[in-house]
Amino acid sequence: MDFKKIGLPLAMIMGILIMVLPLKGLSHPGHMAFALLAFAVVMWVTEAAHLAVTSIIILFAQPILGIGPFSEAVIGFANPILFLMIGGFIIAEGIRKSGLVERLTYTMLNKFGTTSDKALFVSVFSTGILSAWIESVVAFVLVIPIIKEIVDLMGCKKVNEAKSNFAKAMILGACFASLAGGLATVIGTAPNLMAAAYTNIPFANWLVFGIPISFTLLLIIWKWLGRMFPSEVKEIMGGKNVLTEKIVSMGNITKNEKISLAILFFTISLWLTADITGVNSYSVALIGASLFFIFGLLNWSDAQKNIDWGLIMFFGGALSLGYVILKTGAAEWLVKGIFHSIGSNPPILVLVLILFGISILLTQVMSNIALSAILVPLSVTLAQAHDLPIGIFAVPVAIACSLAFVLPTSDPTLALSYTTGFIKLQDMVKAGIPLVIIGSIVSIVILFTIGRPFLLY
Repeated sequence: MDFKKIGLPLAMIMGILIMVLPLKGLSHPGHMAFALLAFAVVMWVTEAAHLAVTSIIILFAQPILGIGPFSEAVIGFANPILFLMIGGFIIAEGIRKSGLVERLTYTMLNKFGTTSDKALFVSVFSTGILSAWIESVVAFVLVIPIIKEIVDLMGCKKVNEAKSNFAKAMILGACFASLAGGLATVIGTAPNLMAAAYTNIPFANWLVFGIPISFTLLLIIWKWLGRMFPSEVKEIMGGKNVLTEKIVSMGNITKNEKISLAILFFTISLWLTADITGVNSYSVALIGASLFFIFGLLNWSDAQKNIDWGLIMFFGGALSLGYVILKTGAAEWLVKGIFHSIGSNPPILVLVLILFGISILLTQVMSNIALSAILVPLSVTLAQAHDLPIGIFAVPVAIACSLAFVLPTSDPTLALSYTTGFIKLQDMVKAGIPLVIIGSIVSIVILFTIGRPFLLY
């Protein structure tokens, strides 16, 4: 079945159905926001139009449907995360152009192995480890050029037509790992920081359950994607001899590579010391990007060619939709409605599972940063109302907000993986849904076994 052909009519039908469905207690703007969400999700999943085109529709539809004025519809494009993405794109292009990416790629493969399975291991775990300490989107952007280099070395065909299983596994492996890796530490994701801010959970305590959850998920991602997308290539053409010859031919590290490495380390150090310096991660990305121009490693035409402005348009539209779902009270209405239907005094684990499920569902279609901003405080209030430690609900909710493996609307890393051309959106959905289910089970089990004593804050 050609989903692209049926996507638009199906999206319109879904949107109209939500419009005419009586939703008692929900404001008209909130009702229309849900209808627009249904329309957008169907359009994105079926790829009936370019993702950016759907975002354009989201913008002009909001004033037409009475959700809010156009000036509020475009507020998503002022979100700092977009500038983090732009800065990340430029940094990635700078280290690629300098030759540093090529050197790092050959060195890593020479160390870990030349088979497709070992290459996938490198993709998953290098991104996951980076993401525990820096923004997930930055970690992902940094490894994209390395992944492209490895895919070329493997001799994959029709990569940009989403015909290579190996390329699919590599890009999704890094994408999913950037989210899973961030679960390891308090600073790994914005939802983690939100939970820590409300519960005052110590950094070391988070590691007790964060590292086991993160490491387990990284192992699962590596093995699951290897099975989901069996590689059509088994080893780098020519094997390890090719790598050795290439490393020798590259000679000593060049001046441009040294400068790129210095800028990269400086930028990462600023990300790691943001709490001390007071310079936020968005500004750091732009500082790092600017340094590549200042030292003459890039010119503006390089940046123009390697920033996907369609992706910026798409994600701005997605953020706009998430914003109005929160602002119109639609998200709060949904959460309160669910809790009203289950009674006043359900078991703690039932409450956790419900909150976890709500977070999982909503984080697939809206920014996990925006979602955690409403659900974490709500979780703290709920815990206080039941005379429970405030971390008992807030931490599981924060972790659930990062299990966004299904749609590119939830996190910039998923949007970036789609724009490489290596995958179709259906590939992301097909691989992501089982990972969300498995990740939920793993997280709940670890949190309420070894992690429970450390949630009592």
